[in-house]
Amino acid sequence: MKVAILLYEGFDELDAIGPFEVLENAANVGADCRTSLCTLDGRERVAASHGLGVEVDDRLDDLSPDLLVVPGGGWNDRSEAGAWTEAERGAVPDAVAAANDAGTTVASVCTGAMLLARAGLLDGRPATTHASALDDLRATDAEVVDARVVDDGDVLTAGGVTSGLDLALHLVEREFGAETATQVREEMEYEPRGEVYR
Repeated sequence: MKVAILLYEGFDELDAIGPFEVLENAANVGADCRTSLCTLDGRERVAASHGLGVEVDDRLDDLSPDLLVVPGGGWNDRSEAGAWTEAERGAVPDAVAAANDAGTTVASVCTGAMLLARAGLLDGRPATTHASALDDLRATDAEVVDARVVDDGDVLTAGGVTSGLDLALHLVEREFGAETATQVREEMEYEPRGEVYR
């Protein structure tokens, strides 16, 4: 499985790095999984919301991933760099919609769900996001549910920042089996919370 985590200026560090570490740990215990950090424009380094500089592997257009993970960050404070700005620009929502149209499963963490909503991927679907952005999500055509992870097949959403770990572990179990997910949980000493909404 080829996984791409889409970075943009102002993304929240843990939204992206948490799932990255889960998926890399899955690969380390034998899952057929390769995870890349990517951007739309091919820049080599991206500044995250708390100041971490992250090196990028690829451009999204060069990857054709099976799974695209979209982090949040910077939505609620309408920061100059972050999900709000990317939603207003439109390039990220357009790329996410195009990827899903091409058969890519799309998953969001935290306010990355607002980018999926802007892409039209959450229309009529169950979804969740960070608690502080739930009213914004309710203002879309999504069906807001109270869950840390929502799995609607080819579109998944996760709540606040740490729920990205739950999302990634769920995906590991869904794609590679319970034994692999257990090995990753034990390696990371992390136990997901709550039931996945399907």
